[in-house]
Amino acid sequence: MTQTIHPIDIVLHKRDGRALSDAEIQAFIHALVQRTPQKQLVTDAQIAAFLMAVFHHGLNPQELATLTTAMRYSGETFDAAPLHSFTIDKHSTGGVGDKTSLLIAPILAAAGLTSPNANGIPGICVPMISGRSLGHTGGTLDKLETIPGFNTQLTLDQLLLTLEKCGAALVGQTPHLVPADRILYALRDHTGTVESPYLICASIMSKKLAEDLNALVLDVKTGSGAFMPTYDQSKLLAELMVQTGEASGTRTVALLTNHDEPLGRFSGNWIEVWECVDILRATRIEDRHPLSADLIQLSNLLAGWMLHLAGKAPTPEAGAKLSDEILLSGAAFKAWIRVIATQCGDVSLFHDPAAHHLYTASRTLTATHSGYLASMDCKQVGWAVQRLGAGRAKPGDPVSAHAGIEMHAKLGDPIKAGQPLVTLFSEDLSLLDEPESMLRDTLHIAPNPPQLQPLLREVITKST
Repeated sequence: MTQTIHPIDIVLHKRDGRALSDAEIQAFIHALVQRTPQKQLVTDAQIAAFLMAVFHHGLNPQELATLTTAMRYSGETFDAAPLHSFTIDKHSTGGVGDKTSLLIAPILAAAGLTSPNANGIPGICVPMISGRSLGHTGGTLDKLETIPGFNTQLTLDQLLLTLEKCGAALVGQTPHLVPADRILYALRDHTGTVESPYLICASIMSKKLAEDLNALVLDVKTGSGAFMPTYDQSKLLAELMVQTGEASGTRTVALLTNHDEPLGRFSGNWIEVWECVDILRATRIEDRHPLSADLIQLSNLLAGWMLHLAGKAPTPEAGAKLSDEILLSGAAFKAWIRVIATQCGDVSLFHDPAAHHLYTASRTLTATHSGYLASMDCKQVGWAVQRLGAGRAKPGDPVSAHAGIEMHAKLGDPIKAGQPLVTLFSEDLSLLDEPESMLRDTLHIAPNPPQLQPLLREVITKST
């Protein structure tokens, strides 16, 4: 006779610091997704207690792998087998102005379209399932949905068809994909357990592995704008995710990247799409905006690893060079148009994206004295963007398509008194004052240039 596993026993075991068995973890996740209002197999109180126990005691590698796998298969999953292609994706832990997905997806799609398999399907496919903004970080879906008509809510069958045609798809999570994560995430937000690296790892990796990937490249942020507060904590999260991905049979690499300032020129929603379209359309290096240099560099680093893992480049460095060549060739822009049109987006806006920045209020902050832009709390900059209307304080809040900021300088740049530092945009004049004050407080000009961290801090692989 099979012994019944009770949720309260699982909670008690973890509370006392004991390692949970595979059967215990699987039973807990099963109870989580199978419960109904009439049949509470596990209560919210028990889930909250479980989360807090994990927060305090962590998970060993076997527990983490089992929890991630149980969450991954808690609902429907994507089956990439019919593609007969190399499936790969990237994931960022979230940042201010982080729009690399909008460049990386078409770069990889372009590479895949040039080398179709025997069935005529792109040899590389990127099933990019993304999220929405929350807190101080932006969301890829919110940016994409500023494109009129663009449909991010594809079924898994529609996702497959889009990949067959385009080599990439930019979509949101379906209601039935990894439902266990949706339940746990909502309660983590209310129980003070969001920051647990083990719970973050299981949340991210269960959703990414549900895409049926051959390989995954992770962008784990560190610095003042990162979700994890210290370098060591960012590195631990990166190591956990690489370990978990590799244990599942998916080749996984994590890049620890510096995030002490917004990435690129713009932070917001439509304005980030505009910045990426400008990059995709530029066929000469001199056509690129200088304040987009870090965005292009990071996109090429991440895409370079993806091209390397997909067998298109002998090294990640060669992959980064190939990535930039694809950008400058115009092939990525063609792939972008193909994806957006296939997902019903209005591509006519990309002829003049600046003309579709429909803000109604703006304000430019200037430097009070000369020196060097020495530091900022990037997280506070992100909160200023959120307060302008571009982000949300809680899931479900509406966001403004046209709110955001344009940075006019990067850390380390020489500054003259009266020089513009940042321009604020909003669709509501009354929303400008608080973000202006936040930005004035955090943008520091010093007499000497600062010591800056490199964009790429460390690469974590299974052999690191």
